Amino acid sequence: MLLKKKKMSLEERKGLWGWAFISPWIIGFTLLFAVPLLQSLRYSFSKLTLSPTGINLEFLGIANYENALTNNVDFNKTLIEVVVNMVVNVPLIVIFSLFIATVLNQQFRGRMIARAIFFLPVILASGVISSIESGDFLQNAMMTGGEEDTGNLSALKSFELQRLLLEAGLNEFIVNYLTGAVNRIYEIVSASGVQIIIFLAGLQSISPQLYEVAKIEGATSYESFWKITLPMISPLILTNVIYSVIDSFTDNKMTTLLRAIAFENFDYGLSGAMSWIYFLVISVILLISAFFISKKVFYQ
Repeated sequence: MLLKKKKMSLEERKGLWGWAFISPWIIGFTLLFAVPLLQSLRYSFSKLTLSPTGINLEFLGIANYENALTNNVDFNKTLIEVVVNMVVNVPLIVIFSLFIATVLNQQFRGRMIARAIFFLPVILASGVISSIESGDFLQNAMMTGGEEDTGNLSALKSFELQRLLLEAGLNEFIVNYLTGAVNRIYEIVSASGVQIIIFLAGLQSISPQLYEVAKIEGATSYESFWKITLPMISPLILTNVIYSVIDSFTDNKMTTLLRAIAFENFDYGLSGAMSWIYFLVISVILLISAFFISKKVFYQ
């Protein structure tokens, strides 16, 4: 007698669908990135020279890592700078994205146009737009006029805001953080497009019945946000924090330095060592962020 085939549980089916969704990434990583990743690790422990016969490797041990951390004058300074920028920008990006997504989730006239406007940074940051030549008028206007005229204006406004907040009795650290956010407003808005869309999708997935019940029970909009909205989208807060951290490390002064050492100075070993140190720093930051935030995540 044939045994009846055991039906999979809901959790098992969800697990299989999860593997199905990430399988393209696993296949792509295995075929396209695994070998270069291991090669870069090998190069980081060697001195690489090019010859007519091919690539010559001379094993140096951890000399490249010691050179990066102790002798190179730019690496440590640049690494600290990009980490500090990440620590400052990521909370601002997540908070701003959640605020804008909450506003765009409301019913008002012109909502679709407003959503399109806040999605523009994603389009402008795409490969097609970013590859436009440097002589483009829009890019020149953003790079020159934005840094000089509007930069000076925002600096004046943030200075005035700083004076007002200090006179109001706020802590100096909080005041400096808030005024720094004012000076970084363009950078924050331009980096928030994807996060806004993720939050907006999460807000639209919350059942309206939860808000109806809360309203019947006499809860205010403020209480509904903290008791319903925030817990329900807490998994997306974790997602956006991880995305924002990775995004902040993808194109900055550190990546420029790594490219210059590799392709201008032709020191591939040192560049490889710096890249792996940079990778380990990012991994530690991601692990710490995910560890602490995941404790506050609410799963249905």
